[in-house]
Amino acid sequence: MNGTRPEAPDPLPATERVRLAVYHGFARTGRAPGVPELAALTFLTPGGVRRELRTLHGSRDVVLDPRDGDRIVMAHPFASVPLGFSIMGTRTLWWGGCAWDSFAVPHLLRDEPDVLVATRCPACDTPHAWVVGRQAPPPGDQVAHFLVPMHRVWDDVVRTCGNQRLFCSTDCVGSWLRRTGQERGYVMDLETLWRFAADWYTGRLDAGYTRRDPAAAGEYFARIGLHGSFWGLPDRGTGSPR
Repeated sequence: MNGTRPEAPDPLPATERVRLAVYHGFARTGRAPGVPELAALTFLTPGGVRRELRTLHGSRDVVLDPRDGDRIVMAHPFASVPLGFSIMGTRTLWWGGCAWDSFAVPHLLRDEPDVLVATRCPACDTPHAWVVGRQAPPPGDQVAHFLVPMHRVWDDVVRTCGNQRLFCSTDCVGSWLRRTGQERGYVMDLETLWRFAADWYTGRLDAGYTRRDPAAAGEYFARIGLHGSFWGLPDRGTGSPR
């Protein structure tokens, strides 16, 4: 999808046409396309677009603003609101939905060999930036902290994503937890985060993409070395940071 009105209606189902228009719009411009733009791209009426957006919200392919159903807040890994991360490509600036999503962007967007991911430590406000590409994880001693366990992610997905953050160190994680009164979630290093993000969204820009079911997600988590009830997996001892 290149942002121009096609010459004939797309043979794909309406829901899939809207999903692809949303994702390609985010990928191309860094912003969420609005209802009029989606209607022009998909040959649907505005009312038809709204129905399909509600369907996509129900299937967790997009996240709509509960106060404004026309507004797309997230289409992972993209966000239309700042949640702690900016991602700069060759010509486009995106908001990253979380640490996980921010590291996933260069893996999803094959025209971007790498991106600049920037954030601040939630504990001490130290700025951090990494060039994240597809060949190898970026260097650094920082750690990612995931606050919300996977079985609670969709209770409030915006809060969940807003609390998947990168910290200077485990000391900063502990300081933030004490200050905010939160319980410790799961901590991983940058290499694990990069591997976690590398294949999670593969195919999301293609027609016919389907989200992983819980069993497939669990297999993916286990394959990259995650473990424990936080991820819905067995414990394996004390080998990895958590």
